[in-house]
Amino acid sequence: MSGRIPREFIDDLLVRVDIVDLIDSFVPLKKAGTSFKARCPFHTEKSPSFSVNRQKQFYHCFGCGAGGNAISFLMEFSHLDFVEAIEDLAGFVGIDVPREAVEYQGQKQNYSALYSILEQVAVFYVEQLRDHSQGVKAIEYLKKRGLSGGVAKDFSLGYAPDRWDALASRFDQSLLLDSGMLGRKDSGGVYDRFRGRLVFPIRDKRNRIVGFGGRVLDESLPKYLNSPETAIFSKGKELYGLYELLEKNSKPQRILIVEGYMDVLALAQFGIGNSVAALGTATTKMHLDLLFRFTSELVFCFDGDAAGQKAAWRAVQEAFPCLRDGRQVRIMLLPQGQDPDSLVRLEGLAAFEGRVLGAQVLSDYFFEYVCKDLNLATVEGRSKFLVQAKPFIEKVPAGVFREMMFARLKKLSASSVLDVLGKPAMLEGAVTESTVEERQVKMSPIRIVIALLLQNPRLYELVEQQELNWAGLNCPGMDVLKEVIQTIEDIRPKNAAILMESFRGKPSEKVVNALINWDFFILDDGIEAEFSGALEKLIEQVDEGILERLLVKEKEGGLTENEKNHLCKLLTRKL
Repeated sequence: MSGRIPREFIDDLLVRVDIVDLIDSFVPLKKAGTSFKARCPFHTEKSPSFSVNRQKQFYHCFGCGAGGNAISFLMEFSHLDFVEAIEDLAGFVGIDVPREAVEYQGQKQNYSALYSILEQVAVFYVEQLRDHSQGVKAIEYLKKRGLSGGVAKDFSLGYAPDRWDALASRFDQSLLLDSGMLGRKDSGGVYDRFRGRLVFPIRDKRNRIVGFGGRVLDESLPKYLNSPETAIFSKGKELYGLYELLEKNSKPQRILIVEGYMDVLALAQFGIGNSVAALGTATTKMHLDLLFRFTSELVFCFDGDAAGQKAAWRAVQEAFPCLRDGRQVRIMLLPQGQDPDSLVRLEGLAAFEGRVLGAQVLSDYFFEYVCKDLNLATVEGRSKFLVQAKPFIEKVPAGVFREMMFARLKKLSASSVLDVLGKPAMLEGAVTESTVEERQVKMSPIRIVIALLLQNPRLYELVEQQELNWAGLNCPGMDVLKEVIQTIEDIRPKNAAILMESFRGKPSEKVVNALINWDFFILDDGIEAEFSGALEKLIEQVDEGILERLLVKEKEGGLTENEKNHLCKLLTRKL
């Protein structure tokens, strides 16, 4: 993902962004000495342990251990992927993200060209809908479904002519193929994917058309057809109607998740503009993470038939990892034979909204669903219930909601084995003097050197003064130290945030992230002395190892001239 955006731009972006200003726009910060503090947004706590350092340009929580730079914060807090975080960060400072050509299925592709061709196709489809000779069937269908011209305009509905080459004869075929608008025949020719269908443009949250959905106007199959997966379109990530929803209300109180395009349109016709639909696929965790960026409450609104109930249960399973404190999921199963479109017309707006407000909360739905075929009056039933329910609850992030779910599980199963599992957040605890001492004991000189070097790249000047041949040094952790030193030499990072970012996706990323967020509990003016002392100890340890090996080799078979000189130097240094 990062290869699509120039490395130089990412580094420059991390220099332009002040992480304090960024995080303060999401989590109010208070000045505390040289840093800024707040209650951690990633776990539940009573007193602030979340610290943001302007000088180092990264954040760290002393309670849960979360930490990183501005990009990491947006990825974690807003549930973004790497590219989305870069785009949001660039938007925060008011600059555009440069794009390199990307490779998709073995070919170089240009995102902007794909977005452009789909926009042109959407305009063409809208024109065909308005053309009486072409779109009359589609217009009649919309009227039959009770949809107004205003709704059709708001959602840019169109019509795909019932021809095999309506697009192929008009636009660049190569781009049409890459964007999924054309299919390829076995003979090598091409054909329009959408023909004789009412067409629904699918927009991402940045108002870029990424694909289309199409519905037949007769009884032919398939009834609905979606664009295939492309370089810019993934059904598991996009939601129909989200852009239109956010255009009218950027922070809705709740969002309804329905099953189809027509449900979104029908609800919009009745003034319910806060619904979205998955694109012919099950609701995914990525869908839910995306929606929770804009609201704290989601309502699954599915048909009451067997398929709808199955879809609701799958969606609930996907929701568990997303349920941080303050978020809520409700389940609204409709009467048998009804969908949102038919029900809102049958009962009216007020009754439908009443159903939304009275939808069952996830916790009640979950325990009823798991318990429905079990006899909790028996040990066997309670045991099976415990085995089935516990794995789902374990996916919930640490916090009050997770603890209460475990408490309810314990009560229903009449089990005492959950006394510890029910309060995982309590096990993490706050940082105490004893834990600080334990951490410091575990910090070997090489780990201190690596950690302080990562946190303060300027300390590399002290390393340079030693004039050491790092290539010849060997001890546990030395590979990581050499990589850090080489990276600093190569990129000369202006701050720790840039240095940290250079390790994203590398095998050493995990250990680097752990050490760059290590708590030393020392003042800034003592950092250089701490580093120098650890570096000296490290050099002494390395010298001891080399000295021992040379002495053994001298006894066993003799040394080369260079080895003798090195041995003499080490022995002199010890005197």
